[in-house]
Amino acid sequence: MVKDGIENEISYQRVVDYSRLQLFQDKFCATAGMCAYCVDSTGTSITQMSGNVQDIERMKEIVSERQFQALFHRVADDALEEQAVENTAIPNIKYAAIAIKDSGKTILTWLLSGALTDADDAEYLEAPLKDFSCMLSTEQFYNAMDLLREGTREIISNKISVASAEEESRRSEFSKGEMEAVLRRTEAMTEVVQFLDHDESIESVLDQILQVIGSYLNISSTYLYRINKQDEQLVDIIAQWQNDGMVSFYDQTRNQSRASYLYHEKPLVISSGNLPEAYREEMKEAEILALVAIPIYLKDRISMYVCFEEKTRLHVWTIEEIKFINDASKVLQSILQRRIHKNSLASSYASLEAVLDNVGNSIYVRDKQSDRILFVNRSLRSSLRMELERDLLKEIFESKIPDKATKGSIEVHYEDLEHWYELYYTNIAWVDGREALLCSIHEITEKKLYQRKIEQQAYTDFLTGLYNRMCCERDLAKYIDTAKNTGREGTLLYLDLDDFKHINDGLGHQYGDVLLKAISHSLQRIHGIENTCYRMGGDEFVIIIPPSKAVDFESVIEGIKEIFSKPWFLKDADYYCTMSMGYVHFPTEGEAVQDLIKKADIAMYEAKKSGKNRVAAYTSGTDSASNKRLDMEKNMRDATLDGYKEFEVYYQPVIDIQTPDNVCTGAEALIRWNSSELGFISPADFIPLAEYLGLINPIGNHVLRQACKACKRWNDWGHPEYKVNVNLSVVQLLQTDIVEIVARTLEETGVNPRNLTLEVTESLAINDMDRMKEILSSIKKLGVRIALDDFGTGYSSLNHIREIPFDVIKVDQSFVRDLDTDSYSQAFIRMVSDLADTIGVKICVEGIEKEEQYKILEGMKVRLIQGFYFDRPMPQAAFEEKYVTKPRKKRG
Repeated sequence: MVKDGIENEISYQRVVDYSRLQLFQDKFCATAGMCAYCVDSTGTSITQMSGNVQDIERMKEIVSERQFQALFHRVADDALEEQAVENTAIPNIKYAAIAIKDSGKTILTWLLSGALTDADDAEYLEAPLKDFSCMLSTEQFYNAMDLLREGTREIISNKISVASAEEESRRSEFSKGEMEAVLRRTEAMTEVVQFLDHDESIESVLDQILQVIGSYLNISSTYLYRINKQDEQLVDIIAQWQNDGMVSFYDQTRNQSRASYLYHEKPLVISSGNLPEAYREEMKEAEILALVAIPIYLKDRISMYVCFEEKTRLHVWTIEEIKFINDASKVLQSILQRRIHKNSLASSYASLEAVLDNVGNSIYVRDKQSDRILFVNRSLRSSLRMELERDLLKEIFESKIPDKATKGSIEVHYEDLEHWYELYYTNIAWVDGREALLCSIHEITEKKLYQRKIEQQAYTDFLTGLYNRMCCERDLAKYIDTAKNTGREGTLLYLDLDDFKHINDGLGHQYGDVLLKAISHSLQRIHGIENTCYRMGGDEFVIIIPPSKAVDFESVIEGIKEIFSKPWFLKDADYYCTMSMGYVHFPTEGEAVQDLIKKADIAMYEAKKSGKNRVAAYTSGTDSASNKRLDMEKNMRDATLDGYKEFEVYYQPVIDIQTPDNVCTGAEALIRWNSSELGFISPADFIPLAEYLGLINPIGNHVLRQACKACKRWNDWGHPEYKVNVNLSVVQLLQTDIVEIVARTLEETGVNPRNLTLEVTESLAINDMDRMKEILSSIKKLGVRIALDDFGTGYSSLNHIREIPFDVIKVDQSFVRDLDTDSYSQAFIRMVSDLADTIGVKICVEGIEKEEQYKILEGMKVRLIQGFYFDRPMPQAAFEEKYVTKPRKKRG
């Protein structure tokens, strides 16, 4: 995300809005009945303590600042522990610390305390309690801590994710552009160096050098001035170059007035917008917007100046440009000195050595006839000293040059050092006329490592570090081919955790994540499958036993069973989590990747039906247990081929409770299947099957089209504000043409894009989050809104809030069921509404069935509601009869 140290700290300060944090803290303490304040990564307070004023003063007498600081360092400095709770001398008073971390680094820490109503020692209950106005139970204390941790983490994670995405994008673009620039600069410098031994006239050589330099810099013109020996106030122009469309400023080349910027003993750099007063009028007259002037020393005195001018656009010289100009000018100076001392070969070589030793790249020159190295510059002697001493340069670099090639560039991987290099090579004539090969070497290891990191991320599960589904399918195809070619047998294991949801919901999603990571690490320690474990999503894993490890089959099975025979230590207690696993051999029982995964999945479900912690093998008879599923599959395929007539779209109204009459603002479109053979089938049964069969895409497109038609109809009938919500599964969103499908549907139906909301479900875990963000961003550009459906039901929902550019949060009905009696549910919805308000999105609460639930929501920042209290899902005709006023037909 950001670099370590000060830069990291500054970035986190930019992410955290302290004023909003104080407001968030005040609301939390008022709701939870606790005292709390927040400190940054150094332990410095960034908010004032919130809570009841009298309670705060009393707490300060019981819990000292030193106690809070000790607890802060305990959670902030520990890589594993993120929160801690301590008792005080008074049994019913507890204090705690919650560290909010990113990539193992503490961003901020909550320090809080509370008075409990259910202390263990009854002797202390009388005196200590009477001084506190706010008290809560132990369970409420821990629930409030979980709520504060998750709420804060999501607000900050969302901000950091955006900053991370922007930083990553900038870094990727910079790395690519930088490498291209280095290559261009290397090529240009090599061309300049080649002129060191040209036999052409000095005038021709100088003109060509100025052309190479000017073309690389893409500037207006370059000039080489010689100071007139008779009158130093005058100069002669001995070489010049103008870019396309430019003409020389001078009508003659001799006895021109010497400009004021041609008197400096050191290089002069003038960028646009920063013209010194001393040169402003002179540069304005010559129409120069930016200038670099380099003095050329011959015989220890300034004899010439080489100038680089930009006249057509504003330009600020970069460090790389200035360095290139300086290096090229040294070569130019060396050429001039060589021509002056052309009878002294030693002098020429010394000049060349001085120049090339100060060029940034590593350079060496080899005699093509004798194979002897003629020259090695300082950079190469430093970076590849051992290789030079062992005469390995030819083996490492030159052996990679294509046969008969005389000039070009290639990438070279030096495995001994694990370094990557860009090699630019060209044939030249050396200072003494011999044919030679010049090699210019630039290290690009950092670029290659970055590319590998990007590739690794595409195949890795972000939570567990295991390989993901995409990588699994790629590797399985490879192992199937190996098995067929070698005549060996491999095995595919499909593993699903039993009752994982109970642990996830009971202990909290953070402990569910801890369990998934612990299981992943344990699987990787089993001999034979160290590098073939994959997380398919949720609590499902795939393990491949390669053909080369077939003998380890029994020990792998036993190793997996052993992992789940022991408890897992979570939240200060032991918890058991078992698994169900199915396996299938390949290629004996299948050669297609998806077919094998399906068969292992079927075997896994057979194991799950027979009890927990079981393992089942796939056999030809296993399919008979799936007849019902196959019947449903057949009828579903028939229904899709019959124009989707059996699939009906029902509509449940969405109510705006902030309006005086609780008006309807539109509806959510819900798919129903009334099979002619099987009867009415629950969406919970047929939608997962449709996703599995790949039929969810045509069915979903049908629902989208019908819903848009209906919405357009309502808009035309006097309800332009009516909107329609359509659920899209992850399978639908991953269609390569989903953006085109949505755009085409909008165009064909004519519905206003702002009146269509696409709801993203959490039925599947998403590994390819970058692709999902790209797809949803493209859909949003069409004007369509994005909603996150069933918020709070899956551990992936928090990641979705951080990653997906959504407009609406839809709170799942499981948090509404006991809303009228459960204070935690009320606090959760209030917290989510505050979160939504903070990050600028709308909130919709589903599942309102009773008036008591509705009344509680009236006092919160909730605007949109769905539920049986207002109406059930109904066919389109029934919805329009109740909520849509048809336009009257004109007479006559």
